[in-house]
Parts: sequence; structure tokens; C-alpha cells
Amino acid sequence: MSNPIPMLDIRAQHAPLDDALRDAFERTLQSGRFIMGPEVSGFEAEVAEYLGVSHAIGVSSGTDALIVSLMALDIGAGDEVITTPFSFFATAGCIARLGATPVFVDIDPITFNLDAEKVGAAITENTKAILPVHLFGQACDMRTLHEVAGDIPIVEDAAQSLGCSFDGKRVGGIGTLGCFSFFPSKNLGCFGDGGLVTTNDDALAEKVRVLRLHGSKPKYFHKIVGGNFRLDALQAALLRVKLPALESWHEGRRRNAALYDSRFDEAGLSNVTRPEARYERHVYNQYVLRVPAREELMARLKAESIGHAIYYPRALHLQECFAYLGGAVGDCPITEKACDEVLAIPVFPELSEAQLSRVADIVIEHAKHHA
Repeated sequence: MSNPIPMLDIRAQHAPLDDALRDAFERTLQSGRFIMGPEVSGFEAEVAEYLGVSHAIGVSSGTDALIVSLMALDIGAGDEVITTPFSFFATAGCIARLGATPVFVDIDPITFNLDAEKVGAAITENTKAILPVHLFGQACDMRTLHEVAGDIPIVEDAAQSLGCSFDGKRVGGIGTLGCFSFFPSKNLGCFGDGGLVTTNDDALAEKVRVLRLHGSKPKYFHKIVGGNFRLDALQAALLRVKLPALESWHEGRRRNAALYDSRFDEAGLSNVTRPEARYERHVYNQYVLRVPAREELMARLKAESIGHAIYYPRALHLQECFAYLGGAVGDCPITEKACDEVLAIPVFPELSEAQLSRVADIVIEHAKHHA
């Protein structure tokens, strides 16, 4: 059997940074400052500069970034938040956790992102926010979304797209608030859970900072109810080591995606849809295909010890926990079709050309068999 090709090899990513990561751990250990402090504020300043935003606020996870952002906008019972049915569960789950109602609008078939042109029809007097997702490393159509939204706040779920850009701006600084995840599998991942909230609004930034500390300012005095949404100092210290390498990792992913694109184009596959970089910068947190006979291809990849994953097998409007919303098959047909067809293959920057070629060969052979 050929050597395994994982979906992601975090150890290969960390190997060149091993000494610097150990130094960051030791520095934090010796400081005794494990909650907030200079590592957190240092990382916040550095990532704010990278993203070109006024404020970057470290929080405990991407999920908590969404929750605290919606809390900062006073989203609650009776409110509606328009979002996509094709995303990780947290996107809609955070809306529901605050007592608000997720309103699902179908996706664009090419980018898999919320179809901005369909959002207008879903807006009501109860719409208090729009929550697009910049999925798989590519921006949603923020230009159209702003035109449709008017004064309605836009909360960007950019968990998979740190460093992705649209109209010359990096995501997270285009809407009212931006939310990021540093889950280990992200392009910039920490060593556990971590997240970030971004904004160019001074008042909202201050509110998020207060909310992440149980709503206290000063300590032990609470005008609002918040939560424990802090980013650990150790995670911030480790992220500071990794952030300067992020651009080179992005370029590695883009290079690998281009190699796949070239192989699939040369093969003239009419029944495989590869990712299309519609806007200026796709950072390929995932390289997602649409393929026929998906389960058969998955079985072949598994037999060859090649990593792969389905993002996502069931649409959010059809999840059991949202049955009370009355969603039904056929409500979001483009999403439902994507759930049946999508398959992600390895694209991480440390892959060799031989590994990429091996994966491409199997996809091409499968597609031609089902042509």
C-alpha cells in the first residue's frame, strides 16, 4: 500500500517552528500570566494590523466569537438573523442559543456561500442582522450584501477565511463585526480552541471587550450580563509565532489548488466541479469538489489511505434541532444538492507534488469511469 496522505498534517506545519513555539510556551510559563495580559494584547495588535481593522479582540473560540458578536448587537428573542444553511452548525446554533430565529437563505452554486441576491426577499421587520459565511476560504459577495442589507448589521462568519479578501479588504473588516476561529485545522490554528472578533466600530469593540469578561467593568461591577469568552494567554503566544508564517501557508494552499485545477482541466472532466475562485483571493481552507458517485470515490480514497471529508452532509434547515422552524426538503435546493455531492480533498501546503498528483489521478480515474 502507498504511504498515507492525511487530510491535514499539523505536525509538518509546526516542525519548522518547533523552537519558536517551545520558546513561546516557556515565556508564558515563566511569566505566570495565563489569563489576558501582554500575550493576548500583543496578538490582538498584530492580527489587527494583518487584517487592516481597528479592533481585534481575542475570544475563547469561533463559536464564542459569533455569540458575543450577536450579544453586542442585542440579538435575542423575537429577532431574526438571516444566514446560510450550508455551514458548520455553530453559525445557526449561536443564533438559536440567544433565543433568536435563524432564517435560512439558499447558497450560490459556485462559491457555496450565501446567495446575496436572494437575501432581500427574506428581510422582515424582525430582521436584526445578516450572518454570511466566507466558506472554505472564499469571501461571500459582500458588495451585493451591503446593498441589500442597508442599515441592517452584517456579522461576518470568517472562521475559515482569515486572510481572504474582497474588493481590496480582508474579510472581517467589511461588515459590522467579523468572527474568526483558530481551531487547529484552520489555516491559522492554535493548540486547542481560540477565536477572534474584529470591528471598526469603537463602541461595539468596547462592548465586546466587556462582554467577554462577564460584562464587568471595572472588575466585579456588572452593567450587562456577559460570559467567560477570553482567549488564553498561552494560545495567544503560540498564535503570535504562527501568524508571520500565514501568508506563506496561504500561498502553498493556492499553489496546490492551482495544481489540482490544472490536472482536472487537462483531463477535461465534465462531471466534476472544482472550486472556482470567483473573487480576488481564495485561501483554500478546504478544496471542495462536486463529484458523481461520491460514496464510491470515498471508498477508493479510504482504501488508498488518502484523507477526505464531507463539508457538510446535512443542511442546517434540515437538522433535527431546527425542526420547530418548519424547514423541509426542497426549501434550499442548491444547498441540498451540494450536501449530496461535495467532497474535500487534501490541499495543505506541505503536500508534495507527487502526493497531489496521486490524489488527482484517483479523482480523474473515478470521474472518467462515471462519465
